[in-house]
Amino acid sequence: MRTISFLAAAGVAAALAGAASAQPEVTVTIGDRLDREASRELGQAEVADQARALEARLERELASNPAYDGARINLVLTDVAPNRPTRQQLSDTPGLDYIRSFSVGGAAIEGEVITADGQTRPVQHDWYSHDIRDSRYMSTWQDADRAFMRFSRRLAQGRL
Repeated sequence: MRTISFLAAAGVAAALAGAASAQPEVTVTIGDRLDREASRELGQAEVADQARALEARLERELASNPAYDGARINLVLTDVAPNRPTRQQLSDTPGLDYIRSFSVGGAAIEGEVITADGQTRPVQHDWYSHDIRDSRYMSTWQDADRAFMRFSRRLAQGRL
């Protein structure tokens, strides 16, 4: 009996949550220059993963902000820099060491927000680590993730 009442309550809550708001539609594409660089150097799959990570982060941040309900957000990932060598870089350059090779990383994003009422607002953000000493103990895409987090939070707060 408890299971049925719990499932019924969960179903009602899910239905109400779905009807309560229209989530923003987020689209992230990869810029031409970055696409060329990815195919030559970074690896297409890893750059595509970063575009998906930005999209997911932004959807999570904007889910709680009703100002973006029904909005369309079209973004272009124009640059992404890893802190550690990517799989493609390790494959292409045998002298690289995943543990000892590190650099500053970050990302650059530009695009537009089209609100539900049709207003268009351009957005642009970039963030790169400024000190290589901060990169020594980071994962491959940690600074890029930090750039995505900062962009998403600022957009959700209306600061972009």
